[in-house]
Amino acid sequence: MDAFDLVVLGGGTGGYTAAIRAAQLGLGAAIVEENKVGGVCLHRGCIPTKVMLESAEALTQVRRSNKLGVEAENIRLDFSFVARRQREVVEGLHKNLQNLIRKHRIEVIAGRGRFLSPTEIAVNGGERRLSARHVVVATGSRSKDLPGLPCDGEHILNSDHALALEAIPESMVIIGGGSVGLEFASAYLDFGCQVALAEMLPNLLPLEDSDLGAGIARLLAQRGANVLTAARVLADGVRVYDDVVEVPVEREGEKSVLRGQKVLVAVGRRGNVEDLGLEKTGVKTEGGFIRVDERMRTAEPNLYAVGDVAGGLLLAHVAAAEGALAAEAIAGQSPEPIDYSRMPRVVYTRPRVAAVGLTEAEAKAQGRQVKLGRFPFRYNPMALIKDEPDGFVKVVTDAQSGDLLGVHILGAGADDVIGEGALARWLDASAWEVATSVRPHPSLSEALGEALQLATGGTKVE
Repeated sequence: MDAFDLVVLGGGTGGYTAAIRAAQLGLGAAIVEENKVGGVCLHRGCIPTKVMLESAEALTQVRRSNKLGVEAENIRLDFSFVARRQREVVEGLHKNLQNLIRKHRIEVIAGRGRFLSPTEIAVNGGERRLSARHVVVATGSRSKDLPGLPCDGEHILNSDHALALEAIPESMVIIGGGSVGLEFASAYLDFGCQVALAEMLPNLLPLEDSDLGAGIARLLAQRGANVLTAARVLADGVRVYDDVVEVPVEREGEKSVLRGQKVLVAVGRRGNVEDLGLEKTGVKTEGGFIRVDERMRTAEPNLYAVGDVAGGLLLAHVAAAEGALAAEAIAGQSPEPIDYSRMPRVVYTRPRVAAVGLTEAEAKAQGRQVKLGRFPFRYNPMALIKDEPDGFVKVVTDAQSGDLLGVHILGAGADDVIGEGALARWLDASAWEVATSVRPHPSLSEALGEALQLATGGTKVE
């Protein structure tokens, strides 16, 4: 039996970060991975999706280049090239990650790990057995099916299936208005696909500030999407015939039918907690995820869980932070718990949606006296230079303490500008401090400064 200070089950972002950080702290670490290190994010999620979105955005930029005085002809999409580039980018990053893991002398053990006890793991049914002083469970998550509508990979797709498509469908129905559904909707609209989008809750991006959900709904509709919120999909009535899928929905007491060549189900994710032998340990699960404390430790003292399998914010950069935290705790350090309100969140639609901190509703629910600042990009010089005037920056501040509670951005460059908001939240900066920081002109970041100026006493411009 091989012995390690740390065994990590799962080689995704949270898992390999935990192993690398542990190795940096002098611990002997191994990763048990049944597929490829890099996990869903690298191979079937963040990276290939963003490659597709980058191509969609480039296509749109060329098509509208005449607005900038650049004439282009015979514009077309080579989707087979996009798919090939996805593979090339993923393979390059995978190779780099493998080199990084080897550099830190971490053994990668191919197979599926299962607990025999809190300190023993069998790989592939026992062909190899491992002894571990500590274990980090980082087995990730998978797409949820809509009850009554299982994904078949041909007509009813999940995100994995959608990324494997070899051609763009003429039409698609997307069920779910969260980040995954909206990113695919944005890309497919740019690719010329007719998109219908159904969200059960009253707003798209229901976990974000309601102004962001309403704003992106309006912009997607302007681009041709049929956006339905507060719409309940009647799964038992879905019909497939002649390469068309009919999806009945009920909204405000009225029924209608959405039609598409494909249906993408994007209604959330669930943790991969099955067939791990957790019953041989004291680990507790709740709602399909492993319960952890503020330092990612489970109810079994030597077992930790990080990333999607631990629930919370299912984001790769959050998983990385959790993996590093767990490794430091295992090494005997006393790392600061993660403040999830300081974690930035981005949806890579066109235009981008980004946020950090509390929404307006969350701040008010905490009993805070809220003061808002909102600045539209149509007044920002760089947005006009880029011919991308849609969207706004909204800030949420505490009227009594002056604290910056949240930043919410819909618009060009939101994924970059939100980094400034995340840093401000990390430093616990006041709204006034961030407002008075001087930004380059012209720049998209000026919109954040303007919104904060409004929240701290400036003049409203809309």
